[in-house]
Amino acid sequence: MIWRMLGADHPIEAHKIDSRGMFERGKSEDVREGIMAFLEKRPTKFSNKVSMDMPPYYPWWPERRYE
Repeated sequence: MIWRMLGADHPIEAHKIDSRGMFERGKSEDVREGIMAFLEKRPTKFSNKVSMDMPPYYPWWPERRYE
């Protein structure tokens, strides 16, 4: 997100994407696992993978066509 938003015309554009990401990730099993591991004082066992469990709006940018 940081790399893609460097050219945004206003910082609010990055904020919109960041807020959407926080909302989506907040619903994930990994968040529940992190909270429970903290409360139970045990190591985490995260199951989500970046390669498979990206939020539904990802990618939010149109891919540029290479010519």
